[in-house]
Amino acid sequence: MKASAFVYPWDVNGDPRAAEFVAGLGVRQATLAAAYHSTRALTPRHPRHRIVTAEHAAVLYPPGDHWTGRTPRPYPAGDWAPGDAYGEAADALASAGLEVHTWVVLAHNSRLGAEHPETSVVNAYGDRYPWAPCIAQPGTRAYLVDLAAEAAVRPGARGTELESLGWYGLAHLHAHDKTGGVGLGDAGQYLMSLCFCPACRDGYGAHGLDPGQLAAAVRTALEPVWRGAPSDEGWTGVGKLLGEPTANATRAWRDTTARTLQEAAVAAVRAAAPEGFQVLLHADPVSYHCGANAGVDPAHILSVADGVVVPCAGGPGPLTPFAREAREGTVLAANFTVVSGMGGSPGTLAADVTEARRLGATELRLYHAGLASDGDLAAVREVLAGV
Repeated sequence: MKASAFVYPWDVNGDPRAAEFVAGLGVRQATLAAAYHSTRALTPRHPRHRIVTAEHAAVLYPPGDHWTGRTPRPYPAGDWAPGDAYGEAADALASAGLEVHTWVVLAHNSRLGAEHPETSVVNAYGDRYPWAPCIAQPGTRAYLVDLAAEAAVRPGARGTELESLGWYGLAHLHAHDKTGGVGLGDAGQYLMSLCFCPACRDGYGAHGLDPGQLAAAVRTALEPVWRGAPSDEGWTGVGKLLGEPTANATRAWRDTTARTLQEAAVAAVRAAAPEGFQVLLHADPVSYHCGANAGVDPAHILSVADGVVVPCAGGPGPLTPFAREAREGTVLAANFTVVSGMGGSPGTLAADVTEARRLGATELRLYHAGLASDGDLAAVREVLAGV
């Protein structure tokens, strides 16, 4: 069973032992970040540093000249990943015998939202989410499609994994986050993630909704939640809060918007890539969900991409809807967090892998070789020796 470990360029560059260390885990592939959001990351084995602060979302290679004069456009990295940091790390990993695939984060960019606030998702109260570019806006869509093709198809890469290729909403691992005081539940999260930028207002109108009335309805529906009333989980809860016809119309707009973007981005990657280049999406099987694992319709996305990377930190159950739609050659990669300090459970990885296989997983993804302790990775190495 093929396994891949996620890696950042700064885990490898400057550490002559890093690539061989990753290969020694028993993985056959490294999924290496080529475009990534802002982060603060631990590097527990690096000889030169222990903490890397990526100050803003950036491409980890020199962006092409075709971006000149365009807005939005990707930002080059600072001193945390200078020059062609991706290329340097990719060469080292390949020299250690690993197949290298790119890891590309798309609709998640706080610097873009700060410098160009008009690109951001706007909720029903008029609050902007600078970390969440609205994927309905034509300029943003063009940027994301072109970025996907450039960042995915780096020299020597055998495939790509596209993250955040869909709606981003309220949920976000923000610095000093203070948004957990009210339990919004699944339904409340959806309502707080609905966008009311001009493009989305036009989209709701095309689906028979008055955007002003819809925003007012969202605010009214959320009032009991702010006072502590629980919101039902799942799509039924959204229908109860907003009314089923209205809820379904918002979902129709958002699902269509996400699907067409995913189709365009995958097509652009394929057009730029060599024969046999693999294209996977980080995906959630519930289409109205937001975030890094984009909500998708399993049947649709498996007709577009070569497969999906599925979050399994809470168990491999989310694989099942994808397995029902899989065809010969479909990649269903079960993604397990193996960093115990970040909620992962490397001690149960063997049992988790067995269950994932039973539910249809064809490959494994391990998050994250650069962040995990030696103890966590020793457990990983033992499991992979038996896979």
